[in-house]
Amino acid sequence: MNPPFRARFAASRAIRRYAAAMTADQSHGDAPSSPLPADGPAPVPATAGPAPGAPGIAPTWSSSAKDAVGTSHYASRVWFTVGHGILNEVYWPRVDRPQIRDLGFIVADDAGFWSEVKRDAESDVRYVRPGIPAVTATHRHERYVLGLRICADDHADVVRMEATLEDLRPADDPARAAHPLRLYALLAPHLGFTGTRNRAWIGTYKGRPMLFAEDAPYALALASDPAPIRQSVGYVGASDGWQDFAANARMTWTWETTGEGNVAGMTEIELRDGKAQVVLAFGSRPEEAALQATSALVMHFEPAWDEYVHNWQGFLATCTPPPDLGDALGDLYLDSAAILRTHQDRTAPGATVASLSIPWGSSRNDLGGYHLVWSRDLVESAGALVALGARASARRTLAYLVATQEPDGHWVQNQWVDGVAYWGGVQLDEAAYPIILVGALRRGGGRHMHGRDEEAAAFSDLVTGPALDAMIRAAASFIVRTGPATQQDRWEENPGLTPSTLAPVVAALVVAADHLPEPSATYCRELADDWNASIEDWTFARGTDLARRRGVDGYYVRIASPDVLAGAPISTPIPIRNRPSDRSTAPGDRVIGTDFLALVRFGLRRPDDPRILDTIAVADAALRTETPSGPVWHRYTDDGYGEHADGRPFDGTGIGRGWPLLVGERGHYELEAGRDARPYLETMRRLASAGGMIPEQDWDADDIPARGLFRGRPSGSAMPLAWAHAEYVKLVRSIALGHPIDRPEEAWRRYRGEVPRAVRDTWRFTAPRPAMRAGRTLRFELMAPCRVHCSLDGWRTTIDVDARDTGLGVWVADVPGSNRLRPGDAVDATFYWPAAGRWEGRNVRVTVVPEQA
Repeated sequence: MNPPFRARFAASRAIRRYAAAMTADQSHGDAPSSPLPADGPAPVPATAGPAPGAPGIAPTWSSSAKDAVGTSHYASRVWFTVGHGILNEVYWPRVDRPQIRDLGFIVADDAGFWSEVKRDAESDVRYVRPGIPAVTATHRHERYVLGLRICADDHADVVRMEATLEDLRPADDPARAAHPLRLYALLAPHLGFTGTRNRAWIGTYKGRPMLFAEDAPYALALASDPAPIRQSVGYVGASDGWQDFAANARMTWTWETTGEGNVAGMTEIELRDGKAQVVLAFGSRPEEAALQATSALVMHFEPAWDEYVHNWQGFLATCTPPPDLGDALGDLYLDSAAILRTHQDRTAPGATVASLSIPWGSSRNDLGGYHLVWSRDLVESAGALVALGARASARRTLAYLVATQEPDGHWVQNQWVDGVAYWGGVQLDEAAYPIILVGALRRGGGRHMHGRDEEAAAFSDLVTGPALDAMIRAAASFIVRTGPATQQDRWEENPGLTPSTLAPVVAALVVAADHLPEPSATYCRELADDWNASIEDWTFARGTDLARRRGVDGYYVRIASPDVLAGAPISTPIPIRNRPSDRSTAPGDRVIGTDFLALVRFGLRRPDDPRILDTIAVADAALRTETPSGPVWHRYTDDGYGEHADGRPFDGTGIGRGWPLLVGERGHYELEAGRDARPYLETMRRLASAGGMIPEQDWDADDIPARGLFRGRPSGSAMPLAWAHAEYVKLVRSIALGHPIDRPEEAWRRYRGEVPRAVRDTWRFTAPRPAMRAGRTLRFELMAPCRVHCSLDGWRTTIDVDARDTGLGVWVADVPGSNRLRPGDAVDATFYWPAAGRWEGRNVRVTVVPEQA
């Protein structure tokens, strides 16, 4: 049905006004609404039936600037987020399934005044108490105060809100009685985690009016008590409730249905003594959602709020209390505990997503975001929960890791909580971290749990068994077969050799050796030693222009090309992702990162190692930025993952900003170096949002108020970032312990920060080294049974060596006498594959060079 001419005209005018507002909304901060037309409200058309304007403007998610996140600590399957003081994405029925964009409010008087609270009011959002994710939001405007209390229902898939509206006009103001303030809820469904194919309608359930939306098999119902006065649905940018107010300054449209598209709904809420209860319920069918909504309203808000708070208090009672660091640092510790717990799934126990946000979400509508599981982030979060004393959560994480491990032993780059891959990259450290977690728990990682030795020992007993043994074996096998180069580094951008991957991989092999039978155990220790002894050969650049400018001997690079394993120099160019095409590569020895600190964190190098100290000097000069909140570090030189210089959202290119996570990593280094790490905790706290959410990145350039970007405050990247909160928790516990709480003790006992003496050089088809050092034994590492036919004298005499099985999918052959060769000599070899009954068909030569070459 076509709308009347006046309705079409009003909608057309509103589209232009809405487009301007949406442009502002797609910056990091939401700008004020546009003013009303000078000629006052437009004439009121009569509306009914289907809404016009299909399918609506292109949808986006909400800003990633979250004030709070929360979920039930009992049985509910909803996870909610709050941004700019209103409800943002709500996830259901899993923590990786966002189902709405936002649910906000308008306050109006039906006489020309209207105010969208997220834009026009000053908002104060906080948890009701530290560590209790029951949210209070107070919106203050010169005309009103709107108070919201937000929580999940502990027994149903429902988000509950209590709204309290106070009119600030004088009691004797005639306009107050003639035109009382009215409250309107605006809902933007994104069911099926998209805004492109939802449909909405006004309906009833058992006689109770509700607003419905559906994208099968996902449905929602919005209901209130008292019952709504009137409701409308429409297409975003054409006939939604915001358009109605922009065109008419009051609610005049009551469209009843929409077809598929980017839809929205509005409901006028009746207030009883200035209060109302609003519920947003979900179900696989509209009737199921409506039933949940109706049942929630019957149970009333206050007892549901009290139960929600009580159950979270029970969780905090299981956590190790923070040391005496002051209220502000202690409060963020408790908030971080709740935030980490909130990011865990309930349908797939043990799964933890990286963030309940979508970086730069107000400029994108793709499926991705950070509501996915990365095994590295998962283990980082689990390690923090162990440090907190949350033993059951760590045990569930191990079970989840066992269940989602790939047959060859690795974990996919990231995945939905059901284990289905999203991105298919392979990161070697993501196979190492689960081994390290198992090792920590088996050796009594629960010993930090309130000091209760009996409980710690009992907890260690819970992480034994053949399934975990098999997981360790498979992960170790993947590492030894595919390392030492990784397909992707921890920043998911480059293949090659990087200290941030090599450190956990070496540590994981040492840990795995304590849990594997022979000969696998011995091989893991030998390979760990070989790779550890080679870290400087692969990643430490000496004598460069940069080293000379900084007055140092050399420095660890961010990552070296995998070609280094075949003899290429560290200066071999590497890709620089997220940069314009003309700046997409750089020599490897010119790219500096903070990754080298992992060598100290994992016990492979001492904090006073001259190479570490030299790299700190180079990295600080290149990557450290001072902000009013404290120093921050970029990931690496020329990082492109962040906003543009003018504050525009990251769109495939940009400029990387400071990471609070890296502040925590630096704090762990300073602790290991014997210095006070508390200033780094304080910086992380100041870099967090007012609500205690630690972001992925903070803005570290000049302020851009129009885009909500302020130096030392969160940028438009993911917030909160679970990994950052885990780092904060671990730094708190590490300070109490005196060293990094997640330092693998097996690696520390073996190396104590010292480089092991190199006794072997290894050759494999994926790392065909052209030279070996004099005094070392040459080892061939093969991926199948093999006879190595070799010579130490130019084929005048030969030696046959049958490679021995390590039990991990690698066969090794040590060449006898190769450690007695002199510089200039060489080992020649070829290979016979007995299973295939064939020769390799080519020879290889490894030349002997001086030890210090």
